[in-house]
Amino acid sequence: MAHHVNLSSYDRLTERLNRYPQGAPPSALLEQILKMLLNDREAELVSQLPIKPFTAEQAARAWSVENKEARNVLDTLAERAILVDIVHDDETHYILPPPMAGFFEFSLMRTKDDIDQKLLSELFHQYLNVEEDFVRELFGEGETQLGRVFVQEPQLNNENTLHVLDYERASEVIETASHMGISLCYCRHKMKHVGKACIAPMDICMTFNTSAASLIRHGHARKVDRVEGKEFLHKAYENNLVQFGENVRERVNFICNCCGCCCEAMLAAKRFANLHPVHTSNFLPVIDTQSCNGCSKCVNACPVEAMGLVSANDPHKPKRKRAKLDTEICLGCGVCVRACPSQSISLTPRDARVITPVNSAHRAVVMAIERGKLQNLIFDNQVLFSHRALAALFGAIFNLSPVKQLLASKQLKSKYLEALLARR
Repeated sequence: MAHHVNLSSYDRLTERLNRYPQGAPPSALLEQILKMLLNDREAELVSQLPIKPFTAEQAARAWSVENKEARNVLDTLAERAILVDIVHDDETHYILPPPMAGFFEFSLMRTKDDIDQKLLSELFHQYLNVEEDFVRELFGEGETQLGRVFVQEPQLNNENTLHVLDYERASEVIETASHMGISLCYCRHKMKHVGKACIAPMDICMTFNTSAASLIRHGHARKVDRVEGKEFLHKAYENNLVQFGENVRERVNFICNCCGCCCEAMLAAKRFANLHPVHTSNFLPVIDTQSCNGCSKCVNACPVEAMGLVSANDPHKPKRKRAKLDTEICLGCGVCVRACPSQSISLTPRDARVITPVNSAHRAVVMAIERGKLQNLIFDNQVLFSHRALAALFGAIFNLSPVKQLLASKQLKSKYLEALLARR
């Protein structure tokens, strides 16, 4: 006999979150977090929202309410940074971002007193840093990951500078962004509330383009121009912070300036190094073993413990040490180059270039295929799906490798998709 299970609004919201490639494994801690961020009615309404961007009119139809009521709810959620609102040509579209990078961070990037931030930080710390399910699923599944490392441009020599593509430069993201905002670092803010924060700058989290526009509009980020943005970037360099940004080539929405002790991406890179949870830059450090004096400054600076000290095998100085790199876990950030006082470390291009998705649609499709969730992107709340969104998704699929196209076709079991792929 089948048993009917009554799901709570928070259970349904969790199911909704897990239809996206970046999910959030259900647990009692997650439910506590969601209850702090949304009331019961809000959770129920958000659970009915599509994965893809939507208008207030579309939400009103899904919720069976008047357009004005739907817009009021959506604007309230956007004001609290649960939703991102995108204004274009006098029309507003809304989207529920994934938990990370998304509304988890946004909830602690703001400092309003409507949330007990200490309690929320403790819950986040337990869910993200003590339990492993969420971080392992976020950073450890599939070949394509959420974020990538930007190389520190001042550490490149003249020859390497010629080979750095524009999308690999954090400075270029700043230069070309339509909007840029500076916010509180979610990771260090969280660690501050649990008594584990380091001394790295707190107000240095960078958002760009549509995400920045929304956060600035609602007071969760401070608008800065290109000049000030580059000053913040150099401040991050000076504090040996790693630039970890959105894994896309076009219209990057965030660059975090990460330390190895507080930041989720760097902690994941250390905890799950064998799973390669963070895409590296296209460079690797090279150590001049003759000039390296084993001072250990590069070891202390490395955010993922890729640098170590070994014997220099110097018969004249048996206690002499030198630096040694573990290339399997190195991010290629260049922090060690800056830290080296003897200039014994330089950067060289990796043998194989790291592949970066073109845009967020491309990345979402690839991540969904690798995680067995492509059907969610195609068929989720299909009544709200526009022809433009469908074209964008299929366009991303057509740009994939033949192997991933085959996986997409098998996942959907769609004769229509097979026919489209065959005709190309």
